[in-house]
Amino acid sequence: MKKYIVRCLLCGETHDPYSLNCRNGDDALLRAEYSARTLQPADLPGIWRYKEWLPVRGIIEKGSGRTVTYKSEALSSQLGLEDLWIAFNGYWPQRDAMMMTCTFKDLESFPTMQRLREMDDTRIMVVASAGNTARAFSHVCSITGQPLLLIVPQESAHRLWTTHSDTSAVCLATVEGDYFDAISLAGRIASREGFVDEGGAKNIARRDGMGTVMLDAVLTAGSLPDHYFQAVGSGTGGISAWEAAIRLIGDGRFGSKLPRLHLAQSLPCAPLYSLMYGKDAVAPACPGGMYDDVLFNRKPPYAIKGGVKDAIGSTGGAIYAVSNEEAAYSQSLFEKEEGIDINPAAAVAVAALVQAVRKGSVQPEDRIVLNITGGGQKRLMQDSPVRLIGPSVRVSAKDPCAEDMIITTVQNRFGVKI
Repeated sequence: MKKYIVRCLLCGETHDPYSLNCRNGDDALLRAEYSARTLQPADLPGIWRYKEWLPVRGIIEKGSGRTVTYKSEALSSQLGLEDLWIAFNGYWPQRDAMMMTCTFKDLESFPTMQRLREMDDTRIMVVASAGNTARAFSHVCSITGQPLLLIVPQESAHRLWTTHSDTSAVCLATVEGDYFDAISLAGRIASREGFVDEGGAKNIARRDGMGTVMLDAVLTAGSLPDHYFQAVGSGTGGISAWEAAIRLIGDGRFGSKLPRLHLAQSLPCAPLYSLMYGKDAVAPACPGGMYDDVLFNRKPPYAIKGGVKDAIGSTGGAIYAVSNEEAAYSQSLFEKEEGIDINPAAAVAVAALVQAVRKGSVQPEDRIVLNITGGGQKRLMQDSPVRLIGPSVRVSAKDPCAEDMIITTVQNRFGVKI
């Protein structure tokens, strides 16, 4: 029996397990259906504990971390909540949290890289990022040696730090422009011979990797939550939590009701909030002025079949618009009460929870999972030496030669002809 099949959510046809798109041209996500209906955690390190529900055969053992879930006492008391669970993604040795990039994007990068290895694909992987995803992929590629081209907005280059001394597998191109400009440029390069696109939201390995946040939370708490909170840019993390919850309902041991998704965005650049509620929450200067610009994606997978709109509608969920003042207050509150630093994006999720409590959208007795998508960076930098990954080339999104400049740099960096 096959470990899993891949099915189009619109036409229902099955596809090659490594497909990113429906061969019929349907505007829909593909989804993995696993032969194992019940989840039995494996005695494996990191994320591979959930290998049964990951689209891989083998593992990358070195450097792999996973979500660590615990029941909150201090923050829950401050908010008047009785059953708040923190799904922490980052570095916090006291709780055995050992994500050395301090971001849950590690949960995407390791399964994606493992699938590429299983395909014997030695092409240069292309990843566009506002910073955190790039850091996660540089981490795993520094372990495996897979050549990697990162395309990152120039304003996000400060997020490209690493604990690795050898980053020879990584070529960093910075772009004068925003995240969407980086995505557009990466897409054009990835379509060329010798390169491979990691797939973004369409890649089941990325989504199912992020879905392990929900798996860990439910296995730790013992049942599906009533509510799930997360800050999002594209919303793919919310889709992943929804898909994982569907599988857990199919397991039959954890409840039969989908958790209500509460997805948070950062003002003044909240396109998902605008799309959901028909309100203008995207300023002309976006991503400028955001509490954390990693949460901005100009073209999120909203209306696509299986996308954010379906996830919110299926769960009776909501999207939040969080001000910088709310995020700053919530970051201070969390760090004071829980005793660990968190990334600004995670603070936006905490702020959404604060909003929901104040509005009465959650009740004191409700079981709630709060996804802290990144944390412990200050703690890590006290314990480990880190260094910035310097750009190999700098280009402007408006330069018609930008693509060729990057290709030439890649050829020189990796000693290949493209």
